[in-house]
Amino acid sequence: MWYVLIGIPGLEDSHTWLSIPICSMYVSAVVGNVFLIFMIVTERSLHEPMYIFLSMLASADVLLSTATAPKMLAIFWFQSMDISFGCCVSRMFFIHFIFVAESAILLAMAFDRYVAICHPLRYTNILTSSVTREMGLVAVVRSFIICLPFVFLVYRLRYCGRNIIPHSYCEHMGIARLACDNIRGNIVYGLTVALLYTGLDIVFIIMSYSMILCTVFRIPSWAARLKALNTCASHICVILMFYAPAFFSFFVHHFGEKAIPHHVHILTVLANGYLFFPPVVNPIVYSMKTKEIRNSIARTLPRKRRGV
Repeated sequence: MWYVLIGIPGLEDSHTWLSIPICSMYVSAVVGNVFLIFMIVTERSLHEPMYIFLSMLASADVLLSTATAPKMLAIFWFQSMDISFGCCVSRMFFIHFIFVAESAILLAMAFDRYVAICHPLRYTNILTSSVTREMGLVAVVRSFIICLPFVFLVYRLRYCGRNIIPHSYCEHMGIARLACDNIRGNIVYGLTVALLYTGLDIVFIIMSYSMILCTVFRIPSWAARLKALNTCASHICVILMFYAPAFFSFFVHHFGEKAIPHHVHILTVLANGYLFFPPVVNPIVYSMKTKEIRNSIARTLPRKRRGV
């Protein structure tokens, strides 16, 4: 069975122009995140839990962009819209898997900030290198367990000939809606993952930062308060940029056909935003807002110039 990904419905004539920002964002995301990973790996001063989690996040961003951008650009440039059922399901699993893993990594980063600010004297004892690796492994295993049922849910359905997916990438509900069986189970499980698992991550992140704020505002010095808050600013920006477009995309995919007029194509464009916008912006935010990374870049660039 073959499916047809039509890209941005209603904007087929503009696909070539849309490919320009998408290609630019993809290249920027890969270059920025690979550079960030390189800095963290090569700079010994960045071999700390916070930056190890950041390297995990950057790796996930590269994988997420690479799982979607090449096919999307093939659609826009070469009208290569056909994709086999097996390949589509594989891409669907990979996209959801990376998203859930990123959510867990953001939660781990929030826990790291909580321990660093609320229990600074115990930081090195709590977040050891082995604990950090185990938290990363748990994020991967948890994501795999959560997302594997998506594969079984779409394989159990009978498909009756409809094969057009009105998006530029394969997504769980986009595939399920092509079935002639009842897809209530797919809808329920998708909502469960979004509200229970990812929703719990958000709740725990909010709880972590609530306790951080309580601790910070008990510090008598305003300078010390600002310093503590500045260490969390970049993470809060990344959290907002990750979850806001992701849940907008979830809304479009689950309720778009009924709740969103078909002529409002800009909403479909924005629904693709979570695939590219966070991976592009994350390296910039962390490089600008994190003093240690700025200093590492400043030390590395002169060495590169001397090498040239």
